[in-house]
Amino acid sequence: MVTCQTVRDQNATSPDGTAERGRNRRYGDPRSFLSQFWSSDSAVMLTMAAVVGVGAGLGTALFIYLIDLFRGLFTITGADLFFFLGSYYPILLPVLGGLLVGPLIYYLAPEAKGHGVPEVMQAMETKGGRIRPRVILVKTVASALTIATGGSVGREGPIVQIGAAFGSTVGQRFHLNQQRILTLVASGSAAGIAATFNAPIAGVMFALEVLLGEYTVQAFSVMVFAAVSASTTSRMFLGENPAFVVPEYSLVSAWELILYLVLGVVAALGAGLFVRVLYFSEDVFDHWRFPPQLKPAVGGLLLGLLGFYVPYILGTGFPAIEDTMSGGLGLSLLLVLVLAKILATSLTLGSGFSGGVFAPALFIGAVLGGSYGKVVHDLFPTLTATSGAYAMVGMAAFFAAAARAPITAIIILFEMTLDYNIMLPLMVSTVVATVVAAHAEPESIYTLKLTQRGIAFTGRPGGLGPMGGLQVGKVMTPKSATLSTPLYTPLSELTRVFQETGHHGLPVVDEEGDLVGMVTIGDLEQALLTADPASTVADIYTSDIMTAFPDESVERVIKRAGGLDIGRIPVVQRDNPRKIAGILRRGDIIRAYGEALSRRDARYQRIERRRLEHLSGSRLIEFELNPHDGAVGLTLKELALPPESLIVSINRQGTSLIPRGNTRLLAGDHLVALAPVDGGARLTRRLRRGAPGPKPPPRSLPEGRK
Repeated sequence: MVTCQTVRDQNATSPDGTAERGRNRRYGDPRSFLSQFWSSDSAVMLTMAAVVGVGAGLGTALFIYLIDLFRGLFTITGADLFFFLGSYYPILLPVLGGLLVGPLIYYLAPEAKGHGVPEVMQAMETKGGRIRPRVILVKTVASALTIATGGSVGREGPIVQIGAAFGSTVGQRFHLNQQRILTLVASGSAAGIAATFNAPIAGVMFALEVLLGEYTVQAFSVMVFAAVSASTTSRMFLGENPAFVVPEYSLVSAWELILYLVLGVVAALGAGLFVRVLYFSEDVFDHWRFPPQLKPAVGGLLLGLLGFYVPYILGTGFPAIEDTMSGGLGLSLLLVLVLAKILATSLTLGSGFSGGVFAPALFIGAVLGGSYGKVVHDLFPTLTATSGAYAMVGMAAFFAAAARAPITAIIILFEMTLDYNIMLPLMVSTVVATVVAAHAEPESIYTLKLTQRGIAFTGRPGGLGPMGGLQVGKVMTPKSATLSTPLYTPLSELTRVFQETGHHGLPVVDEEGDLVGMVTIGDLEQALLTADPASTVADIYTSDIMTAFPDESVERVIKRAGGLDIGRIPVVQRDNPRKIAGILRRGDIIRAYGEALSRRDARYQRIERRRLEHLSGSRLIEFELNPHDGAVGLTLKELALPPESLIVSINRQGTSLIPRGNTRLLAGDHLVALAPVDGGARLTRRLRRGAPGPKPPPRSLPEGRK
């Protein structure tokens, strides 16, 4: 209301009504429509979500097309080329894939390695959702090559990362703020799941459960637009069929719910084994001193040997899942497939291939549930359904336990099978599996990788404060400015160092410069009272200390420190935890907190300024009046501002004034004004030269009114 009154007051005396006509001309002006569009958060985000959804749908269709193209190239053309290998050619197939995927990822986009979702989560947590556009291309090609050559991975993880990268690219291209970019990243992930599984509701729930961790109306609305757009687009190219064609199942007896409850426990134990073997494999390959671009070829060789004897485990494994749900596989084979698929997926991803864990989790859950179902059906044939029902429920329970996403698991199974009859046992088994798995291991298959990197995922920028996502390496005092003391430094020398530097604590290093502990001024004071004068730092230092990594978030370090009275924390290299990279002091954290607050306030000011410019179809300019400027001494009414120009605020000696028609301008006033995009120069000339026509004599305000 104040702004509207100010417009009328400042332009009330404009000659011949040009200001009023100028304002009316803006109705119907395309620029006015665009300004209203850009200033509406809902309009912008829903439109961008639709764009991201269409992009994810097209990306999914292209991705599946590439898989089919590469599969034909390697299985038919490759078999002809390596005809001399005969039936042993499938052993070589994953090796060829590794020789192509390894260098592609290593040299172009290392973040395309692995199953994709943790990389999206890391970008959301530490980079404000900003993902390099090249990830879209590299992830698409690398994952298609992996699957086509027999890699034991799924296509949903790559699609999630591709959709997220596309959402991030759209947000960055249109210079959206960080919160909008994060929402588009999550929307791109939802669109990827919706497109690849033809399951839009499950895609939305996946993004909410796994990536955001909370429900908001705005985020839900945006993701629905993205998921529906992606699913509609992908159906145009891939058809409307569900992911799996399965027979109908139903709950035979109420007593059967107890057996499904036990299946949830079994699925949780199996998911725990899968996660541990997967990350053990990654650790083994990561610590192996071997050219990283060639590691996928080695993993491919081991995978090829395993797949030669158990071919079901190669690729996504969807045909085997359908066979399991229809009861076509025997108990002994199902048990073998449980362990073989865990090992195959661990070799594929651990060695550096690119692909998702969603489909392998469904595969393992299906064969685990199928084998369990065969056992209980043989024991209780009149009370239980056939093994296919347990295979279907096992898929959801296993994935829910691994990803900690029970709602996603329930909905995605329903959307993939379009069978509601199994819903009750599905809900019971899935919830039990999630609870048991969370009790055994607090981290999911996605967040465990982030935890190992020292990243606490919140899903929101600044989830714990203004320093959300800020890394220790950006805040710490670097090694070049960090003092350390050798292990056998005499206490007299340590006293001198503390006196000259003013530090209250120093890292202690051995002869090779490796960190062994910390020594504080308190340790020294206590030692001087009781220790032998010939003592050294080795006699008083503390070896059991807390350390941090440069890529770890500051807030995670603060949480780990808890209530401990720690004034300084050594920062060590992640690949060698005994090499000092710097030191994080209490003062560093306080300084970073102040800078973060300043950046946040400045960012909010820029956002509000841009929003005001979009709303008005104008731009903001700032102007400081000098004593010789013609506007000094005039009221805004006497100044007769150019049409559509508006003085928004006046800062006078540190006090903000509300500008009105009778407000008199004085030298030193700092003005913030709205002017048409092409009218800023006219407003500036008017302020410099004063009102048109004879200038009234200058007047000054009475004392106390200035």
